[in-house]
Amino acid sequence: MDLAPYIDHTLLKATATPDDIRKLCAEAREHSFAAVCVNPVYVPLAAAELAGSGVKVATVCGFPLGAVLPGQKAVEARLSAEAGADEVDMVIHIGAALAGDWQAVEEDVRAVRKAIPDRVLKVIIETCYLNEAQKRGATEAAVAGGADFVKTSTGFGTGGATVEDVRLMAEVIAGRAEIKAAGGVRTPDDARAMIEAGATRLGTSGGVGLVSGGGNGSGY
Repeated sequence: MDLAPYIDHTLLKATATPDDIRKLCAEAREHSFAAVCVNPVYVPLAAAELAGSGVKVATVCGFPLGAVLPGQKAVEARLSAEAGADEVDMVIHIGAALAGDWQAVEEDVRAVRKAIPDRVLKVIIETCYLNEAQKRGATEAAVAGGADFVKTSTGFGTGGATVEDVRLMAEVIAGRAEIKAAGGVRTPDDARAMIEAGATRLGTSGGVGLVSGGGNGSGY
C-alpha cells in the first residue's frame, strides 16, 4: 500500500522555526504527501514553498483546546484561507460535547464552515476525552455542521487515534464525510489498520518514516 497520498505531514509544535517548516515542505514535495499541516503563522511560508507541487497546505483553528467563541474560530479560519490554506482542521467545543449540547457543537462547526465555504474543513472531536455516546454525538454534530472530514485527535490530548474510534466514526458518518486519524500512527502497520478501518487521511509528524517502512517514534 502506498501510504503517501493519505498523509498530512504535520508540525504543530510551538518551537517550530521557519527552517523546520521549509524542511517539512521539502519532505512533503519529495514524497508527494497529501498535505502539510502547520500553525497559522506558517501558512504563507508553506504556501510559497509548496506552490505548484500539488501538496495542499492545511492549518489548525481553535487549536488545541477548542475553547474559543465560534466567531473567533470563523475569523481565524477565514484569515488562514486568505493567507493560502487549502484545508482547516478545527477543534470542537469539547466542553459542549461533554455536556451533550450538540446544538452548540453543530453551530460551532457551522460558523467555520460558513467562513470557508470553498476550503476543506476537518473537525477534530478529540476522542480521548469522550465516551462512546459522546463520540457518536460529536461525530454526528460535526457532519451536520458541514464537516468534510471528522478527525480523531489534536495529538496534544491524553491520547490519539484508535482503530476502534475510526470504526465507530465510520459507522456514524455512513459515507457522508471522510475520516482523519491523528495521533498514535507510529508504524506502517498502524497506518494500514487505520485505513482499513475507514480513515482516508493520517495526521502524523513521522510521514517520512512511514513511507520508508519504518516508524516515527512519536504520537504526532
